[in-house]
Amino acid sequence: MKIIIKYQDQFFRWYRYGEAHSHLSAYKTAQFRARATGKRFKLVDINDNLIDLIDP
Repeated sequence: MKIIIKYQDQFFRWYRYGEAHSHLSAYKTAQFRARATGKRFKLVDINDNLIDLIDP
């Protein structure tokens, strides 16, 4: 299952950051980037269904 990582800018638009094949890998990447950048990240599947939302 492919998981897409997206982040939100200051204007509340979502942009694609990358993708991963495992939930754990995607979650760790998004969590690390959220802490480092202070931006909000989300994990979605191919059909853009929300899997997880990570706040900094």
